Amino acid sequence: MTSIRQLRYFVEIAENGSFSAAAERLYIAQSALSRQIKELEQQLGTPLFERTARQPRLTAAGLAFLDRARHLLADLDKAERLAREIGQGLRGSLRLNHSSTVPLTGRLLERLGGYLEANPGVSLEIAQQSSEAQLEDIAEGRLEIGLLRLPVLRQHQDVETHILFSEPLLLAVAASHPLANATQVDLERLHEERFISIPHRQRGGLSYLSASLCMKAGFFPRAAQVVSRKTTQLQLIQAGFGVALLPACMRDIAPASVHFVPLDEPCQSTVALACRREAGDLVRQFVSAMQGSSASTDNQV
Repeated sequence: MTSIRQLRYFVEIAENGSFSAAAERLYIAQSALSRQIKELEQQLGTPLFERTARQPRLTAAGLAFLDRARHLLADLDKAERLAREIGQGLRGSLRLNHSSTVPLTGRLLERLGGYLEANPGVSLEIAQQSSEAQLEDIAEGRLEIGLLRLPVLRQHQDVETHILFSEPLLLAVAASHPLANATQVDLERLHEERFISIPHRQRGGLSYLSASLCMKAGFFPRAAQVVSRKTTQLQLIQAGFGVALLPACMRDIAPASVHFVPLDEPCQSTVALACRREAGDLVRQFVSAMQGSSASTDNQV
């Protein structure tokens, strides 16, 4: 069977026009090169070169073989490069889900764009999913990466989180709300307000954090007639159904008629990235790129 080495030797001779020049470029003895070509010709059952006094000339069979040999070597180089890039985390496809309260805007969108620009061989499949569901899918191998908002309630031994950044929580109200133009608001003043986001008993995330802050202020948030944990809560606030404590990034996607009021005592909400502890190089490099210059200590989930 023809070997890759024989193909490379044959092409090198054909392109350099002599056995001696090819042997010099290949750093092998000319006798060893000649022996390999003779074995190749015996395997094919036909000569590839006409040996002349000046320089070898390709036979008709040699000309035809040269074209296919070049294609085979080029395909082999591509296959090697592809395998190397995948192994080094430079090429592949990633599934990434994000919470509805972690919109892909601002700093996240900038880091995502920078990563994709630096890694043209990587593609992303993005969908929206609750934080708790992300962790379960990552643990079960159905998802590579999750963008979620802490805290999360369920713990998964095989999943780890990497803190990306924290941002302030703001009170979101309709333009017609009495607090819409306030410079800041005390949480205690919200005890009579109707909240359109109420925590689920088995889920963490933003609604859980909001309820915890309200309880520290002495009350549990009262549920509005219509509640939602998705981005539709912005439309509910706009329509006047109630209020919510939302992260600052939600201003990027909120209607103009939703006003955001700072809290008199700043409260922070943390965005984190989740992946499997045994994630491969592709995932690890993505995590590092998304953490950027503000990389923080990893926390186990």
